[in-house]
Amino acid sequence: MEKIEKVLASGNSHATVNRDPSLQSGEFGVFDLKLTAPGVESIEFTATEPHPTAEQLFAGAWSACYTTVFGKAAELKKVTLPPDFSVDIQVNIGQTGPAWFLGAQFNVRVPGLPTEVVEKIAHLAHQICPYSKSVRGNIEISTNIVTV
Repeated sequence: MEKIEKVLASGNSHATVNRDPSLQSGEFGVFDLKLTAPGVESIEFTATEPHPTAEQLFAGAWSACYTTVFGKAAELKKVTLPPDFSVDIQVNIGQTGPAWFLGAQFNVRVPGLPTEVVEKIAHLAHQICPYSKSVRGNIEISTNIVTV
């Protein structure tokens, strides 16, 4: 699999499960985007730009799916997640020589849990998530675990 040598554009997302529907955190020129998945609480992207790029849309859709599946994977592992866990995804489009590629970096933040437990949940979530499955073997994906 080729690695991106030169990043040309990036799209970022930050997803958390919104447990307070009255909470508004968007700033001027941005808005909060609430997405849902069947049978789960809403996933909220705060401070989304009004005209997102394709990379931002892909990162946002992927993080909504992955964040939902991350919770399901934790349930399968019989692990209770803290209410403030979050997933940040950066999707890059770039070049290696004349060829163009996508790449993704995940930052999974789960305060208070052991790193090895979160790594197992993150791996299982990538095995379950339809977006992760659709790009498996096609793009470089890195996952960074933060537990503090």
